[in-house]
Amino acid sequence: MRIIVSGGGTGGHIYPALALIDRLKERDLLDDVLYVGTQRGLESRIVPDHGIAFDTIEIEGFRRKLNWAGLKYNAHTVQLFLKSVGAAKQILRKFRPDVVVGTGGYVSAATLYAAARLHIPTVIHESNSVAGVTNKFLGHFVDKVAISFPEVARDFPRAKVVITGNPRAQQVAGLAPNDRLADFGLDPKKRTVLIFGGSRGAPMLNKAVLAALPTFARSDYQVLFATGRTHYKRVREDAGDTTGNISIVPYIDRMERVLPDVQLLVSRSGATTLAEITALGLPSILIPSPNVTHNHQFHNAQALADAGAAVVVTEPELDSTFTQSIDTLMGDGNRLQAMAQAAKGQGVPDATDRLIKTMQDVMRG
Repeated sequence: MRIIVSGGGTGGHIYPALALIDRLKERDLLDDVLYVGTQRGLESRIVPDHGIAFDTIEIEGFRRKLNWAGLKYNAHTVQLFLKSVGAAKQILRKFRPDVVVGTGGYVSAATLYAAARLHIPTVIHESNSVAGVTNKFLGHFVDKVAISFPEVARDFPRAKVVITGNPRAQQVAGLAPNDRLADFGLDPKKRTVLIFGGSRGAPMLNKAVLAALPTFARSDYQVLFATGRTHYKRVREDAGDTTGNISIVPYIDRMERVLPDVQLLVSRSGATTLAEITALGLPSILIPSPNVTHNHQFHNAQALADAGAAVVVTEPELDSTFTQSIDTLMGDGNRLQAMAQAAKGQGVPDATDRLIKTMQDVMRG
C-alpha cells in the first residue's frame, strides 16, 4: 500500500508513526510512504534520520489565552490553516496514497482534513486517555479513530472508534533481558530501579532523587538514574561521590532495551512509555508532568493505577512520599509481581497489526 503519515511536535506523535511504518515493512505491505510534518517540529530531524521520505507544510497551533493579542494571533492561524490545507491537497494529489494516517499534532489536522475532503481513506490514532484538540476536530471527518485507552472513546463519534493500542507496544513486546545494565557499571543480576524524566529531564524529579541517594546507597537494590542532558552536569555535581549501587547518566539511548532488565520504573506517564511498560509487564511509579494539555499524563497514569499496575505520585507529593514509595515496593516482591501481571493485562502486544487491519478496512470501505 501507499501511505501518507502525518504527526508531529512531540515524540508521542512521532514514534508510534515510525513503529507503524517499520511493521508495514516487516510484513511486506508497504509500497511507498511519505511523512508529512513541519520544518520546525521534532519530526523534521527524527523522520529523515530513519530514511523515510519527508515533506512539510506550514501550520501553527491556536493560543488558548483569548485576550486581544491571542484573538489576533488565532485569526492569523485560521488563515494559515486554510493555506496549509491547500498545500496538503497538493501533496496528496501528487503522492496519491491509498490511505492517510494521522498520529496527532497540528500538522496532522491539515493533512487529514485535506485527505477527507479528497475522499481518501483516513485513520487517526489517539495514544492518550484524553483526546488532543487536533484529533477531536478530525474525529468528525475521518473514517476511523484508533485508540489506546478505552475511556477516550467518549471524545469521538462512537461508530468510528476502534481499540488498537499503541504501535510502540508491539515493537517492545518481544524484548528479553539482555544484561545491558553492565553498560552503566551496574550488576546485571541485581534488582534494579530505573528512574528518568524524559530526554530533557524533570527538575522536581531530579531533586527528589538527589534527596533519596543516601537511602539508595544502603539499599539491597541498585538504581539507574537518567537526569536529562540539560541537567546532568549540575545533578552530577550535587550528587557528589556515589556508590556502585547508583549509576547517574544524562540519557539512555534505546531506552526500551533496558526496560526488560529492571524490576521497577519511575518515570513520567507519556503514552509511549505506558505502551512500552504494559507490553513488557513492568511495574511503575508514575509522576505525571503537570505541563501538558488537559493534564492528560495524570489521566494516563491513573488508568494504570486503577488497574493495579502502577502507583501515581504527583509532583507536590514527591518530597513526602518519593523515597518511601520506591523502598516499599522494592521490599514487597508479591506486590511487584501482582503489579507486573496487572500491567501485562493492560498491554496490547499486537497493537500495530490491529492498526494495520483498521487501515485495510477503511481502504476496502
